[in-house]
Amino acid sequence: MDKINSSVNAPDHSMIYRPVYFRLINPEEGEKLKNLIASNPALLIYDTILSQLAELIRLNNPQQKLTPDQSAALVAAHLKTDADQYGVWVYYPWSNKLVHTLDEQEFAQVRTSRNVYKITPEEIQVLKQKKIGIIGLSVGQSIALTLAMERTCGELRLADFDEIELSNMNRIKVNVQDLGLNKSIVAARQIAELDPFINVICFTEGITLDTIDEFFTGNGKLDILVEECDGIDIKILARIKAKALGIPVVMDTNDKGMLDVERFDLEPERPIFHGKVAELEALSADQLTEMLNKLTIPEKIGYLGKIIGFENLSPAMMKSVGEMNKTIVGWPQLASAVTLGGAMVTDISRRILLNQFSTSGRYFVDFDELFTDELNTITNINGDNDTH
Repeated sequence: MDKINSSVNAPDHSMIYRPVYFRLINPEEGEKLKNLIASNPALLIYDTILSQLAELIRLNNPQQKLTPDQSAALVAAHLKTDADQYGVWVYYPWSNKLVHTLDEQEFAQVRTSRNVYKITPEEIQVLKQKKIGIIGLSVGQSIALTLAMERTCGELRLADFDEIELSNMNRIKVNVQDLGLNKSIVAARQIAELDPFINVICFTEGITLDTIDEFFTGNGKLDILVEECDGIDIKILARIKAKALGIPVVMDTNDKGMLDVERFDLEPERPIFHGKVAELEALSADQLTEMLNKLTIPEKIGYLGKIIGFENLSPAMMKSVGEMNKTIVGWPQLASAVTLGGAMVTDISRRILLNQFSTSGRYFVDFDELFTDELNTITNINGDNDTH
């Protein structure tokens, strides 16, 4: 079979992650949309604005059971213009799709309506002002999507230099056509297709000494840092930066359901990693960078052991540490654990942002421990069956 060359006569959209907006009440944008449609015969157009408006009307009249005719009449009264002119048309260059949606305020109202009253309307307004940064978009992808789905913040900053590989697909929700794309770009596109009004900023070179300031403070200081990167140097440098700026740090370790919380916003003198590598904080930034750059793989594993604590690792992870670069080439991560991490980090981040949680520490949702009796029973049954 001949190889398909997708680059022939096609623009390179590999680094594009922001959609384009057309509001037809603006004549100039209306003209641009006409030109886009006329010049793009392969464009896929999705227009469900009337059903979105019907849902909005139903939400605004919760005590009434509207008939289809009553709903249509209320929609028409709400429109006061041609349906094509209402809301916003959102164009996704990477998929060549054009979608007609409610504009931001009404879109967010409808999309978060099933959050109420687990999250109150007042809390929804608070959360939309918040900014969360995520370093590492493997485990971090599940976190980013869950944060966006719940609309726990109004801005996400995503940092990862790495590209999607086939082996990532055991835990990262991507498609085969995403192979070779930057991890942060893929996550940003998924968020844009879920909610085009959440502001997403990608740092496709990851976090470096050149980008760290912009990541933490550009467009306003982060409210929470979620750290999920593999590199021990960035784990440490990011925490030192977060501590200096008074930004809380949340980390899911993807093993034994361990969630790590450091409230540098409430405890400015708190040592990073709960004091487990206190000697590193005594170094200057230059000394620390030089030392971290010289670490060998065994030394990096040693620091990870100090930071996380080998006593906190599951037996399977302990075995994996010993097999690193012998029979395996990366940390094992399961989709179920990654999904759990997305839920835990989103939940604790929301509580932090709403001043409902104020402590630092390590917290575990260890299924092996929770289900010990059941797992032992299954083992015994299987063992009995094997003996007959």
